[in-house]
This record gives sequence, C-alpha cells and structure tokens, in this order.
Amino acid sequence: MRQLLRRQYGALAVDNARAPHDLRAALSGYFAGDLDRLATIRWRVAGTAFQRQVWTALTAIPAGTTMSYGALAAQLGMPRAVRAVGHANGANPLSVVVPCHRLIGADGSLVKYGGGLMRKRWLLQHEGVVLKPASGQLSET
Repeated sequence: MRQLLRRQYGALAVDNARAPHDLRAALSGYFAGDLDRLATIRWRVAGTAFQRQVWTALTAIPAGTTMSYGALAAQLGMPRAVRAVGHANGANPLSVVVPCHRLIGADGSLVKYGGGLMRKRWLLQHEGVVLKPASGQLSET
C-alpha cells in the first residue's frame, strides 16, 4: 500500500489513523454483503488519462460479474490495447474500491491480482461469481 501511495502521490508521511466514518461504513457494508456500497465511495487518484479511464470503467462493472481485459479494451474503443488495460489495472491504487478483481482472462481464468489470486478468488465469490473449484476458472452456471 505504501508503495502504491508513493507512486501516486510521491513522498508522504502515512500515519496510522482511523478511516473516515463514511468510508468505513461503505467498506463494512460491502464486506457484509451490500455489494453496491462501493459505489458510494468518492475517489480521486493521480495517473495518466488512460489509467483513469480504465479505472473509471472498472467501477462500471457490476458486482457479481466479470469482464475480460480484451472486452474492457474493446469497450474503451481500443480493442488492441489489452496489455495497456492490464498494466493500468495492475497500477490501480484503490483495489476493491476500484474493483480491478473483476477483470479476468479471456478464457475465464483468474489472472494477475496484486493482492494475490486467493484474495481475487475470495472477492469474486463474495460477490456471487461462481468459480470452478479445481481451476479457479469461471463456471458457466
């Protein structure tokens, strides 16, 4: 987290303090099952125009659904920018709030999550995405 903050905002002091009430309430609600609570969190981050475009598009992917990197690139009008979407997704400084865990491989596989694939799997299952137990890939059911 400190590394991501440093990338976004440069050198800064980070104190251990309680998060603002609205943020705590929204995150607590999300983890308690009110999946739409993430949308109530206001956020603003540095980044390139393209990164911010990708991050904004991520917030439009509904909880409980996934999208491939290629599908997101196509939705942005840049179907050949799959790798660029992947890099922007990986640079997301607000994981969970900006739900980068909802991007998956074209074959339905869980790929590349900064918090680890175990967390990505947990978040998707928390949101109701059905995964195949053996491979961690999405089920068609």
